[in-house]
Amino acid sequence: MVQASLRLLSLAVLLASSLAVCTVTLASHIAPPQDAQTQPDNTKKNRDQTPPTADQQKENESDRTITQKIRKSIIADKSLSTDAHNIKIISQDGKVTLRGPVRSEDERNTVQAKAAAVVGEGNVNCLVEVAPAK
Repeated sequence: MVQASLRLLSLAVLLASSLAVCTVTLASHIAPPQDAQTQPDNTKKNRDQTPPTADQQKENESDRTITQKIRKSIIADKSLSTDAHNIKIISQDGKVTLRGPVRSEDERNTVQAKAAAVVGEGNVNCLVEVAPAK
C-alpha cells in the first residue's frame, strides 16, 4: 500500500514537472520578451491630436446612422486599401471628421466623396493623410 502511494506520488510529481516545463517552453514561443516587442510608431501622434477624436463620436441615433452609412460605403468599395477601410469617422451633430492614413491621394478623395454623399460637401472635415509608401 505504501509502495503504491509512493509510485502515485512520484507519477504526480513527474506529471507536474513536465507540465511546468511545457508551459514555460510554450510561453516563450508565443510571447516575445518585452524588450523585443516593437513599440507603436504613432503613439505621440495619437496623444497629440486636435479634436475631434474618435472617442468624441456622438452616441445619438442620427450621428451613429451617419457614421454607419459612411463606413458601409467605404467598406463596400473593394478598390480601397485596408488603411482606407479603417479610417476613423467621427460624427458630431451632423458634421463629419475623417482621420487616418490612406495609400494615395485618389483614396483620400474617394473617402471624402463618400462622406460628402451622406452629409453634404460642407459638412466634411477631411484630415485624412496620404501615408508614405512602405
